[in-house]
Amino acid sequence: MPSPLSADRSAADRPPQRGTVEALISQTRRLRGDIDAVRRETADEERAGDPELRWQRALCDLAAHHLDGLGEHLDQLRAGLPADGPAELSAGAPAPARPAAPDPGPGRAGSAEWNLLNDEVTWSDELFELFGRRPEDGAPTLDELPSWLLEEDRGLLSAMVTDCLVDGKAIDGEFRVVRADGAVRTVHMMGEPVLDADGATASMWAVLRDVSELRRSQREVHETRDSLRRERHIAQAERRLAVELQEAVLPPWRGSLRLPHDGPTAPAVGLAEAPGVLDLAAHYLPSASSALIGGDWYDAMQLPDGRTLLSVGGLTGHGVTATSGMAMLLGALRGMAVAGTEPGPLMGLLNRLLDASAQPALGSAVCCRYDPRERTLLWSQAGHPAPLLFRNGRGRALQPPEGVLLGAVADAAYTQAEERLEPGDVLVLHTEGLSPRRTTPDTDPGTERLLELAPRFAMARSAQDGVRVVLEEFGGEAREDDACVLVARVGC
Repeated sequence: MPSPLSADRSAADRPPQRGTVEALISQTRRLRGDIDAVRRETADEERAGDPELRWQRALCDLAAHHLDGLGEHLDQLRAGLPADGPAELSAGAPAPARPAAPDPGPGRAGSAEWNLLNDEVTWSDELFELFGRRPEDGAPTLDELPSWLLEEDRGLLSAMVTDCLVDGKAIDGEFRVVRADGAVRTVHMMGEPVLDADGATASMWAVLRDVSELRRSQREVHETRDSLRRERHIAQAERRLAVELQEAVLPPWRGSLRLPHDGPTAPAVGLAEAPGVLDLAAHYLPSASSALIGGDWYDAMQLPDGRTLLSVGGLTGHGVTATSGMAMLLGALRGMAVAGTEPGPLMGLLNRLLDASAQPALGSAVCCRYDPRERTLLWSQAGHPAPLLFRNGRGRALQPPEGVLLGAVADAAYTQAEERLEPGDVLVLHTEGLSPRRTTPDTDPGTERLLELAPRFAMARSAQDGVRVVLEEFGGEAREDDACVLVARVGC
């Protein structure tokens, strides 16, 4: 802050040309208008539960406050010093008048001067308004000023005033003022001593600015930023937990699996050497948003009697809730299948389990039991796309037995159907969400597009080749939800 006594100035210290100031003012106003436009857009989109939008709005408010202050300072710079200009002080002479304070606004400012030679105190009208004090009541002296502050801030003001008057240090600090109406405002004070001809302190002048809204905006920025960080941290932790739970529950095999087999270490045999054996491969396709870990699953396992269990399904929702519910459902499905429960009754029991769950949800599923000796597929479904059968270069969806979504009706009945498979048949089970394109509300787009791949499935020599066909068609798409596909090829 320049001293009123600085009469000699170098070229570098001279104020900028008026045209330069006008250009800065125009740029500031233009930028202020752009920020207002962003604030309006943010206000239209703001949701109370979204900390990121609140944080963006708070940053806009903070930038607007800073630009308001910059605009006021540029206006004052354009106006220049008063016509009479600064003058040298002589002993006993009154201090020179200070530049007028900016117009009152959200961050209103006022000027003050305390003359130590004649005890005269001069406050601008804006400062009286800031303190909520009537001009006819007079301006408080330096001794009286601390009484307007909160008790914990009075020591800070006294120290700043003492440093200014005794050591000639400039004042630059903030404190909280209790207005006459009881409202508390945060005030930023900048000032410096005015020296007489002998170098002694003749008076002290200062500009006091109401920065309450500015500090409120800063606090909101920090609070919403911290809140956003916490929510992101929680979301990341939940996603890691959901991924770990999903990986722990889904089958551990990668690539191809052949069922039934004599044991886990039995060598894989060629399909031509194993009539009726299923060559299996599966893949999990994540959604476009990595944060949306859903409750979809695929599963294949050998049952104690030599038959094979195949299933795909999914629960509504995302995150830990969905994956934990999926883990519960898949565990129950495996246990009941090992106990010999057929697919139809098994679906009914899963429905009752989901209906009685502490966290109700809806689910869909297909459960198949394959007998390699007879090459028969006994299956049931609960509101799920039917398995697709590809034979001799053509594909069709199996006719679904009756079955509603799991968890939708407490005592729903689930029937089952049987299909005889032939050597070389390819069976494709998939969950919804495989394709983002939907032609009609009642048609699954994934099913339609998979049936169009019949010639390519006919050329696949293994289940893994079949999965590659699916990934080539669907792998590069931005899905709204995750999906699973399970391919089974019957040995010749």
